[in-house]
Amino acid sequence: MGAEEPPVPVPVLSPLPLLPPLLAAATTALLGYYWARVPRRPLLAAGPRLRAFLEQHCPAVGETFYPTPWCFEGRLQTVLGALLLARPPVSYRSEALRAPDGGQLILDWAEDADSNWHPDPHACPTVLLIPGLTGSSQAAYLLRLVHRASRAGYRSVVLNHRGCRGEELLTPRTFCASNTEDLETAIAHINRRYPQAPLLAVGVSLGGWDPDASAASLEQPLNNLLFNQRLTASLRCLISRHRAAIREKVDVEHVLQARTIREFDKRYTAQAFGYRSCREYYQAASPARWLHRVRVPVLCLNASDDPFSPLHAIPVEAARHLPHVALLLTAHGGHLGFLEGLCPRPGSYMERLFAQFISAVFEHREELQQLEGDGAVGQGAA
Repeated sequence: MGAEEPPVPVPVLSPLPLLPPLLAAATTALLGYYWARVPRRPLLAAGPRLRAFLEQHCPAVGETFYPTPWCFEGRLQTVLGALLLARPPVSYRSEALRAPDGGQLILDWAEDADSNWHPDPHACPTVLLIPGLTGSSQAAYLLRLVHRASRAGYRSVVLNHRGCRGEELLTPRTFCASNTEDLETAIAHINRRYPQAPLLAVGVSLGGWDPDASAASLEQPLNNLLFNQRLTASLRCLISRHRAAIREKVDVEHVLQARTIREFDKRYTAQAFGYRSCREYYQAASPARWLHRVRVPVLCLNASDDPFSPLHAIPVEAARHLPHVALLLTAHGGHLGFLEGLCPRPGSYMERLFAQFISAVFEHREELQQLEGDGAVGQGAA
C-alpha cells in the first residue's frame, strides 16, 4: 500500500474581519430606518383659538422632534431619560400646611437668585409643580423643571405628595389620582400669600388618561419587569414607612403583598379614598371623562410610545373639539423621556416645551384671557 497523502489544511476564517462590515451594515440600516420613519412633527389637537396661541408663542409645538437615534424606542427613552439627564442643584425652603382633614402637606419653595430679578416680588408669576407617583420635589424631572422656571425669572413651588418628602403621615390617607383636595388647599394658600401673582400649575404623570388602560399596559411582561415592579415596590415602602397611621384604615400586611400597581390600588388606594372597588377608583380618576368641563387653558404632552399611557387611551379626537384643552402628541419620547439629539442635550424636548409654554402664558396673558373661562392655567405631562 502506498503512503497516505497528508490532509490538506482547511483555512479557518476569523470572524473578526467580518465584524466591521456587519456593524457598518447594521448602523446604515438603523440610520436608514430612523430617517425614514422616526422624526415627526408632533400632532397638535386643540380648538382653533388655543391652537393659534400655541403655534405663535410656543415654536416647539410645530417643530420636528428628532429623538436620540440610538434610543428612540419608548422604553429606552423612559429608562435612559431617568439615567442620563442631569439633576441641577436646587435649594428649597419647606413649608408645612395642615389640610382640612388633619393631614400634613409640604410645600417646597425654590430659592434661586435668577427668580429674584422681578421688580415686584409680590407680582412675580408662580409655577406650582405636582410630582408623579411616589415623587417629590427631589425627583430629577422636577428639579429640571424648577431650574428652567427659575432661569426664566419665575417663582417655583412644589406640592409634595403626602408622606413622600420624609414627613410624618398624620392620617391614613396618602394621595391618589382622583383626589384634588390637597391641590385645592395648596392653590388657595399660594393665592392668599401672593394675591397679585399669576399662577400656573404643572402636573406630571400620576394616572395618565385612563388608569385602567395604564395599569394594563404596565402589566405587559417587559413593562412589568422594567416599571411596574419598581413602582409598586416604592409604594410598598411608603406604606411600610407609615404603617402606624395607615393600619387604622387598611390591612397593611395585605397591602405589602401587592406586586403590581393594580393590586396596590385594589388593596389600599380604593379603600383609603372610599371607593367600592379598584375599577370604580380608576373610572373616577380618568381625566378623559372630565375634559369637557375644563374652563382654563391646558396643554398636555404625551408620547405615542409611552409605556405608561397607551395610544388608544389618549383622547385625541375629543381634544380637537375642546376650546381650552390642547393635546400635543409626539411619535416617540416614552414616559418623561423625550431625549433628543445625537447625544442627549442637557435638557429634553419636554423641558423646552415647558419653558416656552410658561413664558407664553405669563407674557401674553391678555390673549389667553380672551378664551372663555378664568382661573389658573395648567400644563400636564404624561
